[in-house]
Amino acid sequence: MSKTLIRGAQVLGGAVQDVLIDGETVVEVGTGLSAEGATVIEAEGQILLPGLVDLHTHLREPGREDSETVLTGTRAAASGGFTAVFAMANTHPVADTAGVVEQVYRLGKESGYCDVQPIGAVTVGLEGRKLAELGAMHDSAAGVTVFSDDGKCVDDAVIMRRALEYVKAFDGVVAQHAQEPRLTEGAQMNEGIVSAQLGLGGWPAVAEESIIARDVLLAEHVGSRVHICHLSTAGSVEIVRWAKSRGIDVTAEVTPHHLLLTDEMVRSYNPVYKVNPPLRTEKDVLALREALADGTIDIVATDHAPHPHEDKDCEWAAAAMGMVGLETALSVVQQTMVETGLLDWAGVADRMSFAPARIGRAKGHGRPVSAGEPANLTLVDPAYRGVVDPADFASRSRNTPYEGRELPGRVTHTFLRGRATVVDGKLA
Repeated sequence: MSKTLIRGAQVLGGAVQDVLIDGETVVEVGTGLSAEGATVIEAEGQILLPGLVDLHTHLREPGREDSETVLTGTRAAASGGFTAVFAMANTHPVADTAGVVEQVYRLGKESGYCDVQPIGAVTVGLEGRKLAELGAMHDSAAGVTVFSDDGKCVDDAVIMRRALEYVKAFDGVVAQHAQEPRLTEGAQMNEGIVSAQLGLGGWPAVAEESIIARDVLLAEHVGSRVHICHLSTAGSVEIVRWAKSRGIDVTAEVTPHHLLLTDEMVRSYNPVYKVNPPLRTEKDVLALREALADGTIDIVATDHAPHPHEDKDCEWAAAAMGMVGLETALSVVQQTMVETGLLDWAGVADRMSFAPARIGRAKGHGRPVSAGEPANLTLVDPAYRGVVDPADFASRSRNTPYEGRELPGRVTHTFLRGRATVVDGKLA
């Protein structure tokens, strides 16, 4: 088995230590460790984190391989420092049966770049009418624990209640895409001053907030876990904060783009900024940052949503919603949370590794950097500054809102169970 010595890294941004990997495991953490027989990585000035975990990734396979495949998506994940991703169910066919989730799980195993945990659909065909095979997906080889109709809201309160009751039996969680459909008919962007000036259909904050309010009350009634996908408004923050104060078992995520970008970007009419939920106001952005810092929002999740060129290179109204995010997520978090003093690197490790692994029950991920633990690790150079060039992406798609923007930080190495998937910033 191969040995690797990471020498002189700041573990979780704290003490400078050496970390020795032997095979799939961290075997020793300390100073002055012997490098005999080991490949040595000189990591002075770099931050060593547990491998990142993304609870919200769209890998598109099966069915939309023109956008992304499990292989290209996991290569993008490794490039961004991720060792595990949860793959959303809105594929073609929908991942609403044991057979489809097992296919995605198998493709993840074959990729070798990143562990893939499929997310099962809540309802058959994402249609919101009938519960999918929740138990069968959980009992399958994929061992599904997270269920979501993401892309669509489970807007029927009875269906949502039954889903919460069902998954409670095996400690599963329903991840809700909070979007009241009637309130967002014809919506193109955040409802506010900018939408009024541009003449684009508005997407009101209450469309998100009303569903979250309903679902935290349902979760309290049932005594089950509910997770809020891509929370985007200051009002949503207050509802989740209230729910947590009552002891309701609710968790929430925020995307990197909602921590940085605002609806002012839409003035360009560039469809790269068209996303669901939409980019909100500066007030919302600041509220999301504060909530992530104080733990009201539990995690950062990318909502990596690849699209082929033709689905974005068109007029705004016809463009698909979504943006890629796996390869830039950590840099955006560094800029918005670390460099603003809202989080330290230990906090980043919690929001991007420990907490998402705990919510999704991802075994072997989100573990401490200590002896005896799986060697799922990410090494980051925080001093790096670089301009985003989508031509360098491992993802099959290029729909990034950060093209031409300078972002801080670079993942130099990623290890999946001791095997380097990224070396010196390049895929192994």
